[in-house]
Amino acid sequence: MSDIIQNFLSNRVLSRFSILAMDLIIVLFSCLFMYFVKYGFGGLTPEVRGDGTILCFLLIIFNTISFISFRTFRGILRFSSFSDLLRIIYSLALGYALTFMAVLALKRLNAAFNITNVTFSAIFLLNIFLMIFSRILVKEVYEAITGSTVKPVNVFIYGTKQAGISVAKALKGNNEFNYRVLGFISDESHMIGKELMGVSIHANNEHLFRTLESKDVKTIIVSPQKMEEIKNSSLLANFVDNNIALLTTVPINEWNGNVMSREQLKDVQIEDLLPRDPIHINMREIASNIEGRRVLVTGAAGSIGSEIVRQVASFNPYSVILIDQAETPLHDMRLELQEKWRELRTEIVVADISNKSRMEKIFSRTRPQYIFHAAAYKHVPMMEDNVSESVQTNILGTKIVADLAVRYNAQKFVMISTDKAVNPSNVMGCSKRICEIYVQALAKHVEKTAQTSTQFITTRFGNVLGSNGSVIPLFREQIKHGGPVTVTHPEIIRYFMTIPEACQLVLEAGAMGKNGEIYIFDMGRPVKILDLAKRMIRLSGSKNMKIEFTGLRHGEKLYEELLNQAERTKPTHHEKIMIADVREYEYEEVSRNINTLIQISYDYDDMRTVKAMKEMVPEFQSINSPFEAVDRLLNKMSKDTFIVSQSRQ
Repeated sequence: MSDIIQNFLSNRVLSRFSILAMDLIIVLFSCLFMYFVKYGFGGLTPEVRGDGTILCFLLIIFNTISFISFRTFRGILRFSSFSDLLRIIYSLALGYALTFMAVLALKRLNAAFNITNVTFSAIFLLNIFLMIFSRILVKEVYEAITGSTVKPVNVFIYGTKQAGISVAKALKGNNEFNYRVLGFISDESHMIGKELMGVSIHANNEHLFRTLESKDVKTIIVSPQKMEEIKNSSLLANFVDNNIALLTTVPINEWNGNVMSREQLKDVQIEDLLPRDPIHINMREIASNIEGRRVLVTGAAGSIGSEIVRQVASFNPYSVILIDQAETPLHDMRLELQEKWRELRTEIVVADISNKSRMEKIFSRTRPQYIFHAAAYKHVPMMEDNVSESVQTNILGTKIVADLAVRYNAQKFVMISTDKAVNPSNVMGCSKRICEIYVQALAKHVEKTAQTSTQFITTRFGNVLGSNGSVIPLFREQIKHGGPVTVTHPEIIRYFMTIPEACQLVLEAGAMGKNGEIYIFDMGRPVKILDLAKRMIRLSGSKNMKIEFTGLRHGEKLYEELLNQAERTKPTHHEKIMIADVREYEYEEVSRNINTLIQISYDYDDMRTVKAMKEMVPEFQSINSPFEAVDRLLNKMSKDTFIVSQSRQ
């Protein structure tokens, strides 16, 4: 029966005319009631009744005008908010002010017309009380009948300025939320101990968590303004580490008519809790490089490639050519570009970068001036099992695109590399290191022969937060399904950067690069993956979720490096970008070795292919991989060669 009543009330609202009529009845009742209070039944002489009738008529006329002007009848009574109540007060003030002026005019015309100021004021105050009470009564009755049987969640609001107050009002004035505000948190000493909206303001200190526990508060809603202030401090992390769930909202100016919807109240993301300083880039220099130019992005449907496309689109290029072999994500990018950048000239191309004739056709038709090469196979365990594909896509694909950049005289070629290319312990990392070697050798060869003005830039950075297949989306899914959360090793650490930050630095490095440099990014402090998993579990509000250690995957290191021991760095004008001082290779030798490696890869003999890769990159030492056998073989061959040379001497 209760469900039927709830459905009936939820699907029906009073019409505007009904609300207006109800309000006018309240006006009429207020006037008549005060007359009865003052005169009683015996004192209602014909003269008093006549004056009262005139007053009631004036109040009805002028308050109808004011109600229509302020639209007091347009809202849904059960969802009345503080702003709705203020609108009622303003409209009544206007209606009674107009009525009072009319009464004064009547008194001048007819001295017998008798309405005292006290009576008039009493009617006005009673009218305000009854109209506000009617809204509150409807709201409370509706919530009592249809309200959720679920116990409301006790919350504190972090922030006592306008943004925090707006969040608290939105929670109190909207039945969509099931939160009960029991306090505020402030960093301002003059606010501590005072009350706001009927609850106390607390300091963010060592006593706060005892207070939260005593009030059974497990959730804190951080106002959007306060979120920006403390997102790079340790304060948010302290809440998470004390098993306090955190929520925030989009900026208030993005609310729909100053009303917060449930979709706009969201979890604080793990990205906000990682130790990273904000990154600033030289927008003017980047714009001068991209504006009005034909830009080609390979891997344009991937995490990095798609973000590069988004950022490039904002710099007014002449056109953007998107290349990827992943059809569905590329289609999604097409739809996004059509929605957000309708005026941008785009060409969406489904193609494999290792298909030379296909890429030749694309370059000959589009003549790109600026190339961002982000296409690559990136998942370490997958490439340990698919060695030839790693060589043919990562190495051959890079060689084809780089050679075409020279042939068609592109101005810049920016390659996306990885920290896994440093002292590689897996096939994927080694393939990217060979790409780095080839691009740098080609850059010096082109510069020496002066056959083109193409500049080659390589950017090297670590893991990006939220990229396809990365650890954070994996943890989110595991937590969503109740666990367990899987971590490969309790001591494994990684560097992290957000996708937009990484792409901003790629654009900046591309703008500042001259030729042949390998740029590395300051990734901040490394993060222990176990700590990351624990924080994500706490952030979700889950309790007692199991963490399982699955063991290092094939080719996986405990930690990544941005430089090997033989490399040094040179600073740039950007504090987050350095130039790696790496060993240089002769182009002819590199090109010959890569061609040999590619031919070997077509035999799909993994051991032989990996052996050729290790011969090109001697620092490539496999870890937790079947290719450790190749290392032992090469070491034995090296020892045998040394022994033979010694015996000959």
